[in-house]
Amino acid sequence: MQKHVLLIEDEPNIIEAISFILSRDGWTVNTHANGTTAVETVHARNPDVLILDVMLPGKSGYDILRELRESPKTRALPVLMLTARGQTKDREMAERAGVNAFMAKPFSNSEMLEAVRALSTP
Repeated sequence: MQKHVLLIEDEPNIIEAISFILSRDGWTVNTHANGTTAVETVHARNPDVLILDVMLPGKSGYDILRELRESPKTRALPVLMLTARGQTKDREMAERAGVNAFMAKPFSNSEMLEAVRALSTP
């Protein structure tokens, strides 16, 4: 069965790169770029893995993640958070919100693939 990843990111170059890397590995990739409607999109798409940017228009990735963790439907959803700022406090905020993995931009193709594969393995 094909795995499904939802990428919530607003930067076109990053969307293109991640979509290419994962689809080449056999993933179905859906994308969304608006923080305001991100939670509804996650519920509607029901992905196996979520890749979530920290800085989005409308709502931060931290707020989105906190909402997802409050819902029984998405509480256990594996989430990889992306940020352009890889400082310790960003990681700590993501961990407090319930993130599974954290990756700073820029990242390598192999790092992205390894992280998503690891998150999809039960």
